[in-house]
Amino acid sequence: MTPVPIVLDGVTKRFASPRGEHREAVRDVSFRVEPGSFTAVIGPTGCGKSTLLSLICGTERPESGTVSVDGRPVDGIGQDIGFVFQTDAVFPWKTVLGNVAAGPRFRGVPRARAQALAADWVRRVGLAGFERYHPHQLSGGMRKRVALAQTLVNRPRVLLMDEPFSGLDVQTRQIMSDELLSLWELTRPSVVFVTHDLEEAITLADKVVVLTAGPATVKEEFDIDLPRPRDAREIRHHPDFVRLHELVWKALRDEVRVAYERGLGAA
Repeated sequence: MTPVPIVLDGVTKRFASPRGEHREAVRDVSFRVEPGSFTAVIGPTGCGKSTLLSLICGTERPESGTVSVDGRPVDGIGQDIGFVFQTDAVFPWKTVLGNVAAGPRFRGVPRARAQALAADWVRRVGLAGFERYHPHQLSGGMRKRVALAQTLVNRPRVLLMDEPFSGLDVQTRQIMSDELLSLWELTRPSVVFVTHDLEEAITLADKVVVLTAGPATVKEEFDIDLPRPRDAREIRHHPDFVRLHELVWKALRDEVRVAYERGLGAA
């Protein structure tokens, strides 16, 4: 499927607090994701990164501004959008094959065809031989692979990812980053990837968007002009990686400090 642009233009979103007050989660946010590109969004804890994903996928609506996908305003959850969550969104009662086949079946694909598609994606994520296993029989990294296959089998034109590797150890995160890049290259959806990990953001992305401490605004955008294909471990030794890390960290550092000091004040 042809990848599509994602455009946020002056987007503001508020939520009601327990006291009945309205708190701004994001304020006047504008950025663009080019078709088939990989954009990482990074910022301090609680600044509104996940809210942006909710606005793009259509589960939340902005108070002002517009969110558009493929030139059309987002007015609900679209079938062309895939979402990989921080926690494993797998069905514990289904096998690996059953989990991956669930999306195509829900979309009306005949059972035999859905099973064949699922088997192909199970192989692509390196889980051939584990088709009949259930999630509780898998490691954390293997469950993340199931979640990726479960999403990518539907060939989404937009892929939203909310810190999908945050619960994994460093070595497994690097392996999963390589897996993700390889799988992304197969269909090239337009990706918005939320993370707290600056190295992860630079390793994966074509562009890094730095958000301010909440309410989130776009502080700065950085083009990541590192060569592709990338190896998650090797690319971090590239001289331009070190240069980009320093540039992005200078933009991010003050926002992290602000968020930390707010947390001390609240305590």
